[in-house]
Amino acid sequence: MTGSFEVGSVEETWGVAKRFAADLAPGDVVCLEGDLGAGKTTFTQGLAAAMGVEGHVTSPTFCLVQEHRVPGRSAAGSVPMLVHMDLYRLSGEDDVVAIGWEDYLADGAVLVVEWPDRAGALVPSGAYHVRITRMGDADESRRIDISF
Repeated sequence: MTGSFEVGSVEETWGVAKRFAADLAPGDVVCLEGDLGAGKTTFTQGLAAAMGVEGHVTSPTFCLVQEHRVPGRSAAGSVPMLVHMDLYRLSGEDDVVAIGWEDYLADGAVLVVEWPDRAGALVPSGAYHVRITRMGDADESRRIDISF
C-alpha cells in the first residue's frame, strides 16, 4: 500500500497502519520518518495490533530494540516477529549490525525502524518509507505518506 493519508486521531492512524500491515511480508523493512512526537510509535502500535501482537508497544528510545512476537505466525512464509528499532543514538552501520539487524532479517522479522538514516546502506532498496508529519500543534492531525 502506498499513498498519502490525512488522519485526525490515533484511531485513524491505527486504521492506516492496519491496512498497511496487510501488505507486509517476512523480511520487510519499514523506515519511519518524522519529527519527535510525529506519531511514529503510534503508527507502530497500529501495525502491531493489526498483526496480533499482544501487550503494550512503547518507543524503544532507551533500549534501542523491542521484539514483539506475532502469535500464530510460525508457519512457513509468515512473519514471526515485529522488531521496533530506534537508531537515533547509534552512529552508523556497524552499530546497527551489532544490535542484530541482519539476524532479525534472516529470521523473517519485519523491522520497523525509527531514524533509518543511521542504518545507511543496510536499508534495502525495497524498503517501505512512512513519513509522518504533524498538521497542527494542538490535535492529532497528521499526514502519513507511504512509499515503496
